[in-house]
Amino acid sequence: MNHGIKNTPPALPRHSVPIPTEKMRAGAKGGSQKGRFYKPLPKEFRRDGFEYRQIVREGDGALYEQRWTRCAEPSVCYEVIHVRRREGFEIHGRFVEPFEAYPSSEAWGLDGFTVTDRDKAWAKFFEISLEEPARRGKEVR
Repeated sequence: MNHGIKNTPPALPRHSVPIPTEKMRAGAKGGSQKGRFYKPLPKEFRRDGFEYRQIVREGDGALYEQRWTRCAEPSVCYEVIHVRRREGFEIHGRFVEPFEAYPSSEAWGLDGFTVTDRDKAWAKFFEISLEEPARRGKEVR
């Protein structure tokens, strides 16, 4: 389901800078159900004065902790997202490999949610992570 979202690089949210993490080898974790490899979303990144850290990922559902870096005692929020995949494409003579993408601003409220309460964030994550198998008619174990 595309929801009218265009295939635009990069895989990270706009203006984000990945925080150095361990390099992931190509394999099942970064691939799709069909075996195609998509560059995975980073587990940690920075964007617009916020730091994001992935707490959990299950299938296409992910829960990130969000901290505002411009404050001595930052408050913590959580972002629960449906991970999206974008096919490879060419732009200005350069090929962009297939990648996983954070929901766009336009998809927020449908594919991404900001929650201030940790328990509510976990509840939303479980809701999202259980939706995909149910939509495909698969049993959740």
